[in-house]
Amino acid sequence: MPTPKLSRGARVRPTASQRPDRRAAILLAAERLFAEHGYHAVSIRKIAQEAGVPLALVGYYFGQKHELFHAIFAHWRSTIAERLALLAEAEAGPRDAQYLHRIVHAFVQPVLQLRASSEGEYYALLVARELLYRTPGSEQVLADFFDPMAHAFIAALQAACPGSTRAQTAWAYQFTIGVLLHHLIDSRVERLSLGANTPHDPQAAPLLTAFLTAGIAALLLPTAPIPEAEAVRCAPMAPAALVS
Repeated sequence: MPTPKLSRGARVRPTASQRPDRRAAILLAAERLFAEHGYHAVSIRKIAQEAGVPLALVGYYFGQKHELFHAIFAHWRSTIAERLALLAEAEAGPRDAQYLHRIVHAFVQPVLQLRASSEGEYYALLVARELLYRTPGSEQVLADFFDPMAHAFIAALQAACPGSTRAQTAWAYQFTIGVLLHHLIDSRVERLSLGANTPHDPQAAPLLTAFLTAGIAALLLPTAPIPEAEAVRCAPMAPAALVS
């Protein structure tokens, strides 16, 4: 059967594979804007403009703004699964001198790879922002997506460091998060290294992993007793001296 000829000026209807994925465009636009400006500074209208879609389409696909915010983290759920899979590999391996190092590697490496990738850069920044600047919306996301992973890593740290308490390992996890987040978002290292270092360089992963492993070991596997916080007496510091 001959193919019918189109009249001049007739519009060709795009096939499903040729049509732009407007849902994905909305998700990407929201991810970037939330990462750059924060949840409360971004409107649904701004997201629609950034995605190049009608305003009503955002609600059609995702509902309200907090539901769109939640959908971003659901979309990237695989990154948490990757970290947990690496943790499971570490736990299944020998409990040797490198066991703690493998746990830290499982926690750090996927995040640094994500930060260095073009497709995951904004999501990594969004996670860092929400962990640093908590909002009611981000607290729910953390509870839903990240708390189960945190509990798994805290339990692994406690198992790797016999004699440590849940309280101590929770602090170790918290301190680890702080170092990792700073590495993800800060660019000052380029200036401090006189241009020798590139911010967020994934090649720094072994250095970061070694640093965190040593810090956790010093806290949870001390060679000498660590004084209780209540017994430590420090002179008050001026606010300007707290950050350098």
